Amino acid sequence: MKKLAVVITHPIQYYAPVFKLLHERRQIAVRVFYTWGEGGAEKFDPGFGKNIRWDIPLLEGYPYEWVKNISADPGSHHSKGIDNPDLISRINTWQPDTILVYGWFYKSHLKILKYFKGKVSVIFRGDSTLLDDTGGVKSLLRSLFLRRVYANIDYALYTGSNNKAYFKKCGLNETQLFFAPHAIDNDRFAADRTNEAAALRYQLGVAEDEKLLLFAGKFESKKDPLLLLEAFIDVKQPGTHLLLAGNGILETELKTKASRHKSVHFIDFQNQHHMPVVYQACDIFCLPSKGPGETWGLAVNEAMACSKTILISNKVGAGTDLVKDYKNGLIFNAGDLTDLKSKLKTLLLYNKTALFTMGQQSGEIIKGWSFGKQVEAIEQLVLSQ
Repeated sequence: MKKLAVVITHPIQYYAPVFKLLHERRQIAVRVFYTWGEGGAEKFDPGFGKNIRWDIPLLEGYPYEWVKNISADPGSHHSKGIDNPDLISRINTWQPDTILVYGWFYKSHLKILKYFKGKVSVIFRGDSTLLDDTGGVKSLLRSLFLRRVYANIDYALYTGSNNKAYFKKCGLNETQLFFAPHAIDNDRFAADRTNEAAALRYQLGVAEDEKLLLFAGKFESKKDPLLLLEAFIDVKQPGTHLLLAGNGILETELKTKASRHKSVHFIDFQNQHHMPVVYQACDIFCLPSKGPGETWGLAVNEAMACSKTILISNKVGAGTDLVKDYKNGLIFNAGDLTDLKSKLKTLLLYNKTALFTMGQQSGEIIKGWSFGKQVEAIEQLVLSQ
């Protein structure tokens, strides 16, 4: 059986199920090397401003190793935060046929790409895009640098259209690119939580015939929840509510601006088990990100798996593939309050039946973006070597 070594910083809710499914299917042998070290199981997330330990199992059902990290400041927030002197020897001990590396930015990960080039097949996974590329000399120099980085890989698993365009600009050709869709656990989010969702709406004071608009994520500048709050307040559409679910550096400012508006509600960061309830309680999900760095926005997948109408900015990487104007949602120009207000008002004027129908389209679209599809792409690539 061909062997795949996976190099990734820490257990992530969007990737651990992929490793488990790879192991369960027994088409290839898989072993995951976690480079953050055991501290990666629970980490401080500066975006949420708290320690995060997910409440779903991320270390069950597949072989893995914690790799000793000697960084003085361990973590994924800077390039020197992942430093594993014995990573190469531990991978060599396992003798894989192929290596799959998630992200090149970290010291050890880049070292792995360079060391194993030409020795075994090297696959890369990252979700960068060109959405924030403004051109000019700086962009050109970065592109030249990235071409040198990606010269060390044999193949890349691209997440969607914007990611594919990025890899092509970085020098990879069509034969090196394999589609492995960005995905979440569609079945878990689609599972019926109607009673709990109804209870949450009741707790917030949202009547059955009223519409609930949801933002879920970090309260940070990149995601621009302040723009959404301003747009919602300005639109003044009767019978509508806004729920902001999360925490972060903008929390105080958001709550201050919303303090006189009874139709604006807040709940703290919700862990994975409860998030489907939050999505299922809403009628419209909005991700108003202005970037930089909103390479995909997997919250969009989660909301779509819950069959919700979607409103996102054109800086959200998922939009090109997942959001079809007037079919399952709308896309507005990032940072443009007037455009956001116009698109928001359009959706809020729809009756709940129309929003439900658009949400059903979301549910159909997202079925093709699954862990199963991602696993099949990995297996196909490894077995072809």
